[in-house]
Amino acid sequence: MDLNGVFTFPIRVYIEDTDVGGIVYYVNYLKFMERARTELLRHYGISQQQLKQQGYLFVVKSASCDYKASAVLDDQLSVSVSVEKSSAAAVTFYQQVHSDKLLCSAQVVVVCVREKDMKPVRFPDQIKQVFKSISA
Repeated sequence: MDLNGVFTFPIRVYIEDTDVGGIVYYVNYLKFMERARTELLRHYGISQQQLKQQGYLFVVKSASCDYKASAVLDDQLSVSVSVEKSSAAAVTFYQQVHSDKLLCSAQVVVVCVREKDMKPVRFPDQIKQVFKSISA
């Protein structure tokens, strides 16, 4: 976590991440971003499994991506996560994937739902505090 509230997670590109042309398949950038968001929570001692045991799930409501360039096999990527805004039951993340240049940026809206009925519910207090502490 840097001083500006940006969390960064390193990812290596493997053969399974690439398409027949040898470049990272576009949907895999979303997978990389998911991993970085999960690692952000883990950085603050929050486990997705623990949340599930408490009856909470995080669901992506929307994702808007802007692709700039392609990564290829063996590239070392850096995936950043910051909180643009948060409310009682939703958070908007701004994410970027870099190699030596910006490859992709995205806004991802995640909502908290109850596992039993998939209805929106307020984030647990611990999560709200994390989002508040790292909001831009």
